[in-house]
Amino acid sequence: MTTIGFIYPDHAAEDDYPLAEQLLGGSDGDISLPVAHIYGTDLHAVPELLDLGSEARLAEGARLLTKHQPEAVVWACTSGSFVYGWDGARNQADQLAKAAGVPASSTSFAFVHAAKALGVQRVAVAASYPDDVARLFVDFLAAGGVEVLSMSSADIDTAAEVGQLAPEAVVDLAVSHDHPDADAVLVPDTAMRTLGEITDIEAKLGKPVLTANQVTVWEGLRLTGTTRLVRSLGALFRTRG
Repeated sequence: MTTIGFIYPDHAAEDDYPLAEQLLGGSDGDISLPVAHIYGTDLHAVPELLDLGSEARLAEGARLLTKHQPEAVVWACTSGSFVYGWDGARNQADQLAKAAGVPASSTSFAFVHAAKALGVQRVAVAASYPDDVARLFVDFLAAGGVEVLSMSSADIDTAAEVGQLAPEAVVDLAVSHDHPDADAVLVPDTAMRTLGEITDIEAKLGKPVLTANQVTVWEGLRLTGTTRLVRSLGALFRTRG
């Protein structure tokens, strides 16, 4: 059994993780993806996001995951990691690894690693965040060597609102904010349910889509050296990286 723990902020789209566990484990059921929740102000604003991703809060998440004995831990929050900038997010992941006693990462780094695994260099970003927060994600990607050709922001203030988006709205957000020269479209919010929509999005785009919960799960597998080829989870899960 491979166990990967995820620290998830508040409640919104965490049901993507048991869905991923089901799709990845198949009949063998040899992958466990437990989720621990930490709580802060449910607002896409820089001060609140800095507090949400603080060392103390993530250490609490690591403590909650201890009973599952994970082999790796991932901070399942994009904005709560990229808001620290590249170096700050690296320190955040290092401190989480120290608290958990296992390798650790975050969704922001997962996007960069996933893009490299697919050979993606130029992207379009379809963000649900307010514009000022979304631009920090663009800066983070640039620091990781990923060029953003276009960025849209839906200006949704809270994760709870994002979690209420209908499947067709999620598909439309991704498809309508493509760029013709982009290698992929990135949808960076773990509060958005996307795993069930990836196949539809990629079919409409004709190119890969990388979504927050998708790359977060993939990052956990990468940290543990586990490979799963799953057609329904998009191009990312059809490559060995």
